[in-house]
Amino acid sequence: MFGVPSIEEVIYKLLLIFFALPLHEYAHGLVAYKLGDPTAKYEGRLTLNPFKHLDPLGTILIFFGPIGWAKPVPVNPFHFANRKKGMMLVSLAGPGANFLLAVIGAMLLGIFYQSPVPAYIFENFMVLNVWLAVFNLLPLPPLDGSKILAGLLPGRQAWLYELERYGFAILFLLIFFGFLTPILIFFAKPVIKFLVVLANLVAGLPL
Repeated sequence: MFGVPSIEEVIYKLLLIFFALPLHEYAHGLVAYKLGDPTAKYEGRLTLNPFKHLDPLGTILIFFGPIGWAKPVPVNPFHFANRKKGMMLVSLAGPGANFLLAVIGAMLLGIFYQSPVPAYIFENFMVLNVWLAVFNLLPLPPLDGSKILAGLLPGRQAWLYELERYGFAILFLLIFFGFLTPILIFFAKPVIKFLVVLANLVAGLPL
């Protein structure tokens, strides 16, 4: 599960750290701001500056583990006209940003497919953005998927809020014992296949 990254891996993981993770958190803050919550702006988090968003453990895991994360952008749902819907939209924004970057990565892969090093970097940038999106969509607190689930289910879902007390510990155990990787592969695989088709279309290759 853990390993020392190569130079090429360092490059595409730096792209994740300095572009993907900040854009993910910025998207959360931007949607919250558009819905009436200025908390992220007041706390200096409505920015693409990566140093405002990086989490030490999440950054380390980007390099040596299967996935990573940034510091969550603060959101106050009491500013929303509809708290459940607002939190669901804010939570969808982060993974949506990663899917957008994965599409951009696929297009760049198609453009540079004949150049081995750039193609390798953009392919992995594409794949890891899909992984980040899928990872954050898992319905486990404190991930975005749990808030999306809360917005879809009726009532207050007290059990989901109780689970939040143990969510990080459960998440860490899933990562440490290697259970997270097969889950991510299962959900990410069809998305990656679609993006490979897109890359081939951009490259003018047969499907």
